[in-house]
Amino acid sequence: MTDDHHAAEPMKTAAQTPMPINIRALQVRDRKPWEALYRQYADFYQSTMTDAILDRCWSWLMNPNHAVEGLVAEGENQQLLGLAHFRACPDPLIAADFGFLDDLFVQPDARGLGIGRRLISGVAALGQERKWPVLRWITADSNAQARQLYDKLAQATHWISYDLDLQRMRG
Repeated sequence: MTDDHHAAEPMKTAAQTPMPINIRALQVRDRKPWEALYRQYADFYQSTMTDAILDRCWSWLMNPNHAVEGLVAEGENQQLLGLAHFRACPDPLIAADFGFLDDLFVQPDARGLGIGRRLISGVAALGQERKWPVLRWITADSNAQARQLYDKLAQATHWISYDLDLQRMRG
């Protein structure tokens, strides 16, 4: 799931507020501000977030041999304003990897500054370097604000997503 539900908010624009934003790889020193952002992201999707989940996700992000990677949007004073988690995903039909954007979140008071667009562009640039044919993501149907941005950047597909709850099948 991705979330950049800032696109429709009539807040500051980059032209009105010249704020330097740096899109960069997630670093070890980012743990606490990343955690705060990721907890907000989980809250938005009403998803349970525990310390164990945070620890495991962070370990993936810090492991150069793990598929999941992270970019962050850094504002003034090295404040993290947004995050993007992504990975290569193999596609057997084309026998190649494509990019999958798992999570996208912009801090509420930083929305309307083009940060979500810049994070997606950062992942897309990495994907171009890696020769991914496409960058794919999903979002909630009800996430109208984010979808306004996504509709400007990408083509909505006709695919419908399903989740089979394997834990419930065990019980």
